[in-house]
Amino acid sequence: MKEKIQSLTQKLGIPRMIIIGFLITLIFGAFSYKIPLGALSTDTLVRFGMNGVLTLALVPCILSGTGMNFGLPLGIICGILGGLISIEMDLTGMTAIFAAMIISIPLSLVSGYFYGLLLNKVKGSEMMVGTYVGFSVVSLMCIGWLVLPFRNGEIIWPISGKGLRTTIALTSRYDKILNKLWTFNIGDVAIPTGLILFFLFCCFIVWLFLRSKTGVALKAVGDNPRFAVASGIDVDQSRLIGTVLSTILGGIGIIVYAQSFGFYQLYQAPLYMGFPPVAAILIGGASIKNAKISHVILGTFLFQALLTIALPVANKMVTEGNLSEVLRIIVSNGIILYALTQAGGGE
Repeated sequence: MKEKIQSLTQKLGIPRMIIIGFLITLIFGAFSYKIPLGALSTDTLVRFGMNGVLTLALVPCILSGTGMNFGLPLGIICGILGGLISIEMDLTGMTAIFAAMIISIPLSLVSGYFYGLLLNKVKGSEMMVGTYVGFSVVSLMCIGWLVLPFRNGEIIWPISGKGLRTTIALTSRYDKILNKLWTFNIGDVAIPTGLILFFLFCCFIVWLFLRSKTGVALKAVGDNPRFAVASGIDVDQSRLIGTVLSTILGGIGIIVYAQSFGFYQLYQAPLYMGFPPVAAILIGGASIKNAKISHVILGTFLFQALLTIALPVANKMVTEGNLSEVLRIIVSNGIILYALTQAGGGE
């Protein structure tokens, strides 16, 4: 028994064991406070599916040697644009959501290409520059959302007839369309089958890509650039491919996120959306030089489970005034901070 525990600890790593232990403690806390575990489990699965693709978007960048993609808001902006264009075209249902994804791909491809060129010019400072790029693009689009020529009444300000609303509802478009696809219940737990299957399908596509000739070259560049050059691999091109793929996945990821959330949020909303995926993949066992699909799945589940369960338990523990909101901020940002301290770990 002792050998099995040691083997499990060695496989998962001490940081993951600490997180899992904390999660188990929270589950016992939720049980003791009589918080419905069925509802918490459903929420965890939904958050797992809706955030999964955004976390997956980090894998190509990490493996290509550009580190954590803190410029993910660039892809998110492209995805939001694709979603808004699908609404402008008056599309609904599955047609609308897949049209939004298809429209976002060329936008993300072009944006990711120029972003990748920039990262190739600043080797060694990619994460810092990526953060500046993400923040700059979000700030620039605060102007863009006001001047872009959209005309659909659902997305523009009704009085002035110009500029886009801060929050755009998807109720009449594709609100929770993937969540409800093939959903079924196990006791009190509702399984969002379509949402989780789409996330796993994206994981499978990335897994296949990483086993292709291009994917193997991309990983070789991230592992050892000098060896890659000696092997005849174009380092800059591989890094560029990784950045473009990451940006495309970011665009698709925000569309999946929005359909589950029920809204697109514009202006300053995408500003910090790059940090939770980074925290999730680090919690899953990734490092700034290595990431696996398993890290994405485990990390996203643990991170979202912690947020889902910790906040209701914190609200039960402290109900006076606004302390529950303070605890929410401490828990959510504390998890992110802990994950970032593990950035140098991993296998």
